[in-house]
Amino acid sequence: MTPVPDLNLTVVAPIGFTGIGAMVVLMGEVFLSRTKTFLGRKVTEVWIGSVLALVSMAFLSLALYAAWMTFASGEAGVFNPDHPMLQLDSFSALITAAIALASLLSCALAITYLVELRINHGEFYALVLLSTSGMMLMVAAVDFLAMFLGLELMSIPIYVLAGFDRRKLRSNEAALKYFVIGSFASAVMLYGMALLYGTAGSTSFDAVRNAFDLANPMAGIGLGLVVVGLAFKISAVPFHQWTPDVYEGAPSVVTAFMSVTVKLAAFATLMRLIALAFGSVPALLNVLWLLAALTIVVGNVMAVIQDNVKRLLAYSSIAHAGYVLIGFVTGTIEGYSAVIFYLFIYLFMNLGAFGVVVALAQGGQECEKIASFAGLARRRPALSALMTVFMVSLAGIPGTAGFIAKFWIFAAAVKSDIIGLTILGVLMSVVSLYYYLRIPVMMYMQEPSEESESHEIPTGEAVVLGICVVAVLFFGIFPNGGLAGPFAELQVLDWARDSVMFLFGT
Repeated sequence: MTPVPDLNLTVVAPIGFTGIGAMVVLMGEVFLSRTKTFLGRKVTEVWIGSVLALVSMAFLSLALYAAWMTFASGEAGVFNPDHPMLQLDSFSALITAAIALASLLSCALAITYLVELRINHGEFYALVLLSTSGMMLMVAAVDFLAMFLGLELMSIPIYVLAGFDRRKLRSNEAALKYFVIGSFASAVMLYGMALLYGTAGSTSFDAVRNAFDLANPMAGIGLGLVVVGLAFKISAVPFHQWTPDVYEGAPSVVTAFMSVTVKLAAFATLMRLIALAFGSVPALLNVLWLLAALTIVVGNVMAVIQDNVKRLLAYSSIAHAGYVLIGFVTGTIEGYSAVIFYLFIYLFMNLGAFGVVVALAQGGQECEKIASFAGLARRRPALSALMTVFMVSLAGIPGTAGFIAKFWIFAAAVKSDIIGLTILGVLMSVVSLYYYLRIPVMMYMQEPSEESESHEIPTGEAVVLGICVVAVLFFGIFPNGGLAGPFAELQVLDWARDSVMFLFGT
């Protein structure tokens, strides 16, 4: 009789909560759509969408809590000790918590937005939850099979979300482009995994690390193909071509969701691979150096000539991916810690910037052209002020969290004697001032091109934007906590350092 494996369900608790939440949302929409009244109140599509959003946020909150408790405990657990494929430890738990938080905020942003664009369908939240569970699986993986399963579970729902506004041609085009290019990237990565399996005779990260020999062509090609596959996901140049078109064509709330969560998952997976599978391979660091330099230059230069806010933010995200790669090039604990801190801050900066774009959507139309921001400060002063803060932080101006994030990345690079790449990053940061500050100039110093009605910011969007702007300002002054009470516990730098030290076993 085959013995029953001793499974540790705590490891898959965050994934389980999001997966179960997706099923509850799908079934809930079916039952609610058949109900005429609830507690004496008429059931409408808007009401159903709000309920499903709250249900999704509840399950994401449970996933966030489960991940955070694992991180706080400092313990690591393997789902199946006999066949270790998933491990929830300090590193994966912290990233899982950040992904759950980003997804939760994205669901809150979507409540009113989906109604405004008349695409208020419950499956939106189910797709978000399924994609989030894939990201969590990908981050917790210690085996290439589990990693690839997480990658596909993350990607396929996002392909659908990119084309969620089915009435618009550009949304369908974005979905098709992302699907074709994403499928190609997945195939490339899978072939790389197959070569590594041929080298090690196993798909386990530990086995690949023990058998990896760069002198073996099969191992070198396999490593290269896996890196290329992840480079597509993080939008590193020259694998970035899909990003501007998909960001522009997808609904803004989908762009907000994917711009932060996919990067979190992909960068965390790359770091986990370096720590557990490939070790310190000098050739890999050289490749990452080249990717970082190209990504920083192309992202910033191309952003200068954009006249669409979403395309501008797309090239901005490419440039920020380049800054993050600088931390990888260092190959040090300080550099990797700076990467985790940067990703955490980027979550609030970018989600906040896209949140403003989401809040400006009215009557089925989105506010995407930079010219549309002319004179916005007169009509929507609160949104203008928020957008200014996010743009200033993305530019890395002192007093904001964006400055602190870039400072730690550059400081780690200088300490590792990576001077040339650091100088390039600083110079390109100066270039970025032009296109980031261009939007505040339009809002405050230009006459409005057309008159439009002023609207109140919906509750969900107001809460998300409030959380993002407070985080950007607070961590710009106290990056590691510093006030009395609960604020003193927000020691993000220490969290990042502890998680990285655990990952690398130091």
